Amino acid sequence: AVMDGLGALPRGQTRQTCSGCDSLKPLRLLYNGPEGIDPLGQCLLQWVTSLENGMENVLTDAASSGESKDWHSIDWKSVQLFVGKAQMRIAQAETERDFRRVARLTRSLLRSWQAKALAVRKVTENRGKRTSGIDCVHWDTPEKKWNAISCLKPHGYRARPLRRVYIPKANGKERPLGIPTMKDRGLQALYLLALEPAVECASDPNSYGFRKGRS
Repeated sequence: AVMDGLGALPRGQTRQTCSGCDSLKPLRLLYNGPEGIDPLGQCLLQWVTSLENGMENVLTDAASSGESKDWHSIDWKSVQLFVGKAQMRIAQAETERDFRRVARLTRSLLRSWQAKALAVRKVTENRGKRTSGIDCVHWDTPEKKWNAISCLKPHGYRARPLRRVYIPKANGKERPLGIPTMKDRGLQALYLLALEPAVECASDPNSYGFRKGRS
């Protein structure tokens, strides 16, 4: 497999859970000997802190091939499994009231390639996928969807103004509707993936409106 910015991994890559922040991080081999084993018989591995350093486009096993760069080659089952496990960890930390761990896990999920891919998929497969914002940009092709994954960078981003349209009502009047850009919708979907687990743990159990699996 190939990891962007880190060079090739001759014998593939793997992920393990970091005991410090409880997040899944890629590993790379430090030794290129046979089977990746040093003369003492110990496997030399090093954490690749690509997420913390801003290299957010690391391709893991979410795609069918490490060298694949095609929207249709994404293994969505692996992507949803990755995001689901991360959300379970956030919910568990929120239940235990370990708010520092919640912040670390939330930040890790927001920077993950899998969460960004799933966010792009959500906004390009709903009813409003053909409606653009003020920039008139559509993510309507596999190539645009793939490139959109790398565009979802939460750090330092500011939302653009809404495009105002008026929807006719049954009584003959019109109501205003604000339409965000595709990028804004993608970042909203990305933040929803990270914030929803913690919010659900702290929400009223008797509240059902606009809640996943309840409304």
